[in-house]
Amino acid sequence: MSNLRTFDLNLLVAFDVLMQELNVTRAAEHMFVTQSAMSHILHRLRQQLDDPLLVKTPAGMKPTERALTMIGPVRALLSEMEQLIRPPLEFEAYTSQRRFVLAATDYMEVLLIPKLSSLVDQLAPGIDIHVKRTESSFPVAQLENGSLDVVLGFESVLNPPTHLNCRLLFSDRMACVVRQDHPLIRKAPSLEEYIAVPHMLISRTGSNMGLIDQKLTELGLDRHIKLIVPHFLSAPLIVAETDMILSLPYRIAEQFKRFAPLEIFPVPIELPIYDLCMIWHPLYDKDPAHLWLRDKIIAIGRNIDGA
Repeated sequence: MSNLRTFDLNLLVAFDVLMQELNVTRAAEHMFVTQSAMSHILHRLRQQLDDPLLVKTPAGMKPTERALTMIGPVRALLSEMEQLIRPPLEFEAYTSQRRFVLAATDYMEVLLIPKLSSLVDQLAPGIDIHVKRTESSFPVAQLENGSLDVVLGFESVLNPPTHLNCRLLFSDRMACVVRQDHPLIRKAPSLEEYIAVPHMLISRTGSNMGLIDQKLTELGLDRHIKLIVPHFLSAPLIVAETDMILSLPYRIAEQFKRFAPLEIFPVPIELPIYDLCMIWHPLYDKDPAHLWLRDKIIAIGRNIDGA
């Protein structure tokens, strides 16, 4: 007696064709196999189902009562299986009403989110975007359960688990800004000039030890951090009204200069290039909506990199 473990489910496709054609030769042509092969398949069906299924009569092949009771359920099952294995429907962005949830640093909020929001408004007016702040611990569970779609930020800071997908969007380097009429910094500062003036630091955690401080410590130097703020928003206005110097990624410094009287200079310390990336869970790698979102973010990153 057959059970689901021992039954060859591929035979159900042949059963459906045989029941439609009621003829082994035509069924073989339909399935692109030889008549001999089709006869063998019918033989296997008879063995596994312990029933003749098709019987020769003067009027041709006729299905048995067992076969007749199976026709409807088998066709329904095959239809469901076709739905399961059919490629997912293409994502209709323009008519979609879904919401994407992104976790991003304020750096990414400034550089990427305005461009993404504008693009989504044009291409998919029904889509909403919810941006969350990145947390101190990486949100693996949220990416896995689908409550979070992607994470955006500095790869070296996020340090994502290796089983997640990570795509480089663009890179950045450190720069420093001062007000345009700064009394001491009128050109690219030397290391001595750099550490001689008071510094402002943007620190989400409130720590007064950043990557620059670690590098200065290696050189046996330090700087005077006069002010620490947790956000980028107030930073350019503060620097524009004081004699402090602020070190930050160059692309953000360019944005600051658009709405505050600032000068941008290179940081006089050898520092690495920083990679900005997008991270998502492999579970959603082929999801059409996710693919659409990631494609748009990648395109924006490519434009930022080119600029």
